[in-house]
Amino acid sequence: MENQQLHPKIKLLFRHRSMEMGGVEKVLLDLLENLPRDIFDITLLLSIYQGELRTQVPKDVELITIQRGREDMSENPLVRSFQLLKRSLILWYYRKYPKALYKKYLKKEFDIEIAPGYSDFDSVLDSPANSRKIGWFHTDVSYDPNQKRVLGRIDRLKRFDWTIFGSRQTRDVIKDLYNIEYPKSSVIYNAIKIKEVQARFTEFPVDYEVRPVFSSMGRLHSRKNYHTLMKIHKRLLDEGYIHSIAVIGGGGEMANLKAQAKELDVEKTFLLLDTQINPYPYIKNSDYFVLPSESESYPLTIGEVMGLDIPIISTNVGGIPEMIDHRIDGYLVNPDETSIYEGMKLFLTDHSFTENIRSNTRKGIEKFDNQKIYDDVTAIFVSQYELK
Repeated sequence: MENQQLHPKIKLLFRHRSMEMGGVEKVLLDLLENLPRDIFDITLLLSIYQGELRTQVPKDVELITIQRGREDMSENPLVRSFQLLKRSLILWYYRKYPKALYKKYLKKEFDIEIAPGYSDFDSVLDSPANSRKIGWFHTDVSYDPNQKRVLGRIDRLKRFDWTIFGSRQTRDVIKDLYNIEYPKSSVIYNAIKIKEVQARFTEFPVDYEVRPVFSSMGRLHSRKNYHTLMKIHKRLLDEGYIHSIAVIGGGGEMANLKAQAKELDVEKTFLLLDTQINPYPYIKNSDYFVLPSESESYPLTIGEVMGLDIPIISTNVGGIPEMIDHRIDGYLVNPDETSIYEGMKLFLTDHSFTENIRSNTRKGIEKFDNQKIYDDVTAIFVSQYELK
């Protein structure tokens, strides 16, 4: 890449809504931290300065925010409601008139604008700037029943100058279901920061009352299938297989899951731990990990858990079979109650099997090559700049 020194730094603008804890946000932060500064001048524009990860943006990244987050609003309910309404109106105005947004907040021109997830597609595609547009897509569309929404997203993908898919399956399933291909695209896996995870799991002690423990981590959404996992948990307990489950994550399904746990009388063994800035001590001090999702792309969690030497049961969806070798460094199941139940029962009864998986994870993490990921992303950004 010697010729890259012949031109000024390439000006990148990442657009995103906010920094609540989530997979896209973690991928975004990783890119912001690791893209080479001798090649790129990086700016992040957040619509809302909100979320657990908002303070983790690297200091040498120019951070521009449009509106304040809930964390910075009044505790008075009436005032807070007014602030939220005002915020919504201002953001609506800038979505409708993007030229006004760019004139007010962005004082320089950008070579490339990047949408890290589908929620940012319109923000980047509607940009008035003379820039190359790149979209990232991490979603398995086969499990979304809303066909209008799916078609809208995959149609927007066509408008980008380049699209990056988070797994082979994410791109292939669009071709299989809709016969749509993206010649201007590539597959780049998300980087998994295993060494950082391994350094953080000792930050504080975690002790569970009921063992063995299955940990799990994910945003509480219906497609994450935690309502099914709770039914399986109750079924196993009723059959005499004592264990507990610790779920790390927050989201819209929290109230429903709490009500279900009360109804099934499993509140003391199905632990809803909410979002945690450092979830790794909870995972490392568990015995097994279970991911019951109905859909995923290429979840960082799988690699992180493997780096902690915890045997994994995961649904065989999205790009997960590109990460786990079945019955070698993990165990794959179908995203239904019977299949997940049988996998968990196997883990609870065959300790030699789980210990074999545990030992194999140490070699399994060698498949995650982060530097190649950063090099591939850099090469795409440079090539798009040269086409500008």
